[in-house]
Amino acid sequence: MRVLAIDPGFDRLGIAVVEGDPSCPSYIWSACVEPASGEPSERLATVFTVVKKALAAHSPDILAIEALFFSTNKKTALRVAEARGAVLSAAGIANIPVREYSPQSIKLAVTGYGNADKRAVMHMVPKLITLPPGKRRDDEYDALALGIAALAKRYPHTQ
Repeated sequence: MRVLAIDPGFDRLGIAVVEGDPSCPSYIWSACVEPASGEPSERLATVFTVVKKALAAHSPDILAIEALFFSTNKKTALRVAEARGAVLSAAGIANIPVREYSPQSIKLAVTGYGNADKRAVMHMVPKLITLPPGKRRDDEYDALALGIAALAKRYPHTQ
């Protein structure tokens, strides 16, 4: 199974493609996309375009996305929801099934502990999947962790 995994954000979008067996996932591609600052519609158009291109280039079986959780900052939550809308629109147009995963289920799949912090996730991802050399932002690690979690749940539903 090939998974396009997306950690949605308005300022940064983590995106990764992984495939194979959950016990030995294979890295295909990943990036952290930072839309240029500007009008919200322009930023969301960038998110949509990046996802559309990734779907066309990598032909995933599913798109995995982190479920939205509400923080105390409502403005941030709304912006993330808007980015999710752009991602889901691209998946819908491409007719790719979408699976959602809670942050806790992703952390549990990657670290074995559902309340692990970002550092624990970033520490475990390279132990679970061979990554090419290079610097990565936490959003990219989050997308890779999401992809690994999606592979671990072959027939996932919202967790």
